Amino acid sequence: MIKRAYKERFYPTPEQAALLVQSFGCVRFVWNNTLAYRTEAYQQRGETVSHTAAEKRLAALKAEYPWLKDVSSVILQQTLRDQKAAFDNFFNSTLNARYPRFKRKNSRQSIRLTKAAFRYRDGEITIAKTTTPLPIRWSRPLPSEPSSITISRDRAGRYFISCLCEFTPDVLPVTPRMTGIDLGLSDLFVTSEGMKSGNPRHLKRYEAKLAYLQRRLAKKQKGSKNRAKARNKVARLHAKVADCRRDAIHKATRTLVNENQVLCVESLNIAGMVKNRSLAKAISDAGWGEFMRQLEYKADWAGRQLVKVGQWFPSSKRCHGCGHKVEKLPLSRRHWHCECCGLAIDRDINAARNIRTAGLAGIACGAIGAGAVA
Repeated sequence: MIKRAYKERFYPTPEQAALLVQSFGCVRFVWNNTLAYRTEAYQQRGETVSHTAAEKRLAALKAEYPWLKDVSSVILQQTLRDQKAAFDNFFNSTLNARYPRFKRKNSRQSIRLTKAAFRYRDGEITIAKTTTPLPIRWSRPLPSEPSSITISRDRAGRYFISCLCEFTPDVLPVTPRMTGIDLGLSDLFVTSEGMKSGNPRHLKRYEAKLAYLQRRLAKKQKGSKNRAKARNKVARLHAKVADCRRDAIHKATRTLVNENQVLCVESLNIAGMVKNRSLAKAISDAGWGEFMRQLEYKADWAGRQLVKVGQWFPSSKRCHGCGHKVEKLPLSRRHWHCECCGLAIDRDINAARNIRTAGLAGIACGAIGAGAVA
């Protein structure tokens, strides 16, 4: 049994929305106040505030600010646990995480509740401090009773609930198909069989409308209701672009996992590649990081094998027919002929085939994993 989060949208009543807004504010206050206290203690006195000390200090905060008692105490304790996890990630050198940042009122808001703060009965969820269930638009039944839930509101004002449940993944039947996958910008991905997915370029599709809405937002007076309405329109368009991108990646990764037993991909340094000013927007719009994340966990659940080839492997420069490697191959050169065997080569398909060959060779040698094949 493994755990999986099921995310659904819901439409709170005015009373529920008021309680959630108050809960978001209390969580944000406790996070920011504790983070400032920890930062000040280290910078001025060289002291490190432990999680136990932060929890004891929470009682003093409730005494000083009585309105913190109007919301469930569980969500305040959970935000301290989340901050502890953020500091643990920061001090873990292998994760390369940033120092925890202060929460903003206009950004995404969320609270986490354990079983002590909500009730799940007959497919309905009721949170603490309320008497009516949340009006959730269920798209599918939950496989088990959730162990915890996370309620969030994005910048577009939409409310979501994420239920963490235990489930048993369905292992797909074994198939003889094995493929190599090359990520790109002209096409989101190209397989070793020659299939090109195309690139929908979701941000570019709405870029003109987004620029228009942002110009209108810039002209509104700060603090006015019209500015808040204009900001909401920009946020809703950004949410639409993100939803379109996520949906397309889900469909693509599901198809690849269903059809192939072994998937060979290249482990790209996406964080370093987006520093290229000429390609940063296109790479971010393609969603390579999300593509790799979904492909990895879906392959694991389905019993498929995902092999990552090292990023320095010359997949584009090497001829898949004879193995000859060219010295220079500019990005603008999409087709070329091998100097040794004379084979006409499509750059992307050639890279996918070389990635497949290298990945299968890594399996044969027992070197499976990120950067296993140099």
